[in-house]
Amino acid sequence: MKNKDIIDLASKSDREIFFNYDLKKMNWFNIGGKSKIFFKPNSLKNLIRFLQIYGKRGKIFILGAGSNVLFNDNIFPGVVIKLGKNFSNISILNKNLIVAGCGVLQKNLSEFAKENELGGIEFLSCIPGSVGGGIRMNSGCFEKEFKDILVSVQCIDFNGNVKTINSNQINFNYRETNLPKDLIFLSATFEGTKTNKNDIEAKIKILREKKDKAQPTRVKTGGSTFKNPKNKTEKKVWQLIKSSIPKNLRFGDAQVSEKHVNFFINNNNATYKDMSTLIDFVKNKVKEKTGIEIELEIVIVE
Repeated sequence: MKNKDIIDLASKSDREIFFNYDLKKMNWFNIGGKSKIFFKPNSLKNLIRFLQIYGKRGKIFILGAGSNVLFNDNIFPGVVIKLGKNFSNISILNKNLIVAGCGVLQKNLSEFAKENELGGIEFLSCIPGSVGGGIRMNSGCFEKEFKDILVSVQCIDFNGNVKTINSNQINFNYRETNLPKDLIFLSATFEGTKTNKNDIEAKIKILREKKDKAQPTRVKTGGSTFKNPKNKTEKKVWQLIKSSIPKNLRFGDAQVSEKHVNFFINNNNATYKDMSTLIDFVKNKVKEKTGIEIELEIVIVE
């Protein structure tokens, strides 16, 4: 796609397309360089139009809330797409079903479910990130995952074709699905169970207290750095890390959290090199000490 094509499209859009866009403030690590093109569509029509022009001619990265993404400090050579505010609507479809735009934060979906007395969705109150990101990686905590509440997802491929996929067509695994990478999730339908609002509030309170007790809060982090190696050992990944690395480990301003060793923190002004060096060091030490190869849960964008 020629720059002229992009500039022409940008001139016809209402502040949706940006050039050399700073990604540092778009992720929870607060690390990263710039994106050659940043596209924040405010309507499905504009998203379809952009994709039909851009298609698969260059790299595309779909950004949700940025809660588990690590960008490098260089210029991303393609387009980063982040859904605009019109993809953040939530509504009741019927007494047990909720339809949520994939730009909705998971905690907001949980809150909406509570206000409408729909239980079974409380666990989302403890997960940062957007609905779209949650579907992509089958997010979960406290023994529940997206697969347990998802009914269907509406999406669009990189050629601009819209489709609906039912949850029984998706293979869900631990922190992943078999959904193609060239899909942008637009909205999703979730099913809850009619539950007394006070009971939902009590459950959310318990879950949040558990989370706050175990995990660092109000820090620049991407959440769980590595997945639990479920098929390799009964131990949690934090146990493997804790037994393999020295205390107070850090490289530059990137450090391992003292509260939870699977959370890596930007302590001030960490660079991508600081954080990636820390990640590689921990991964190698766990392999060296335990013989287990641990896999990233965060997404690294280079």
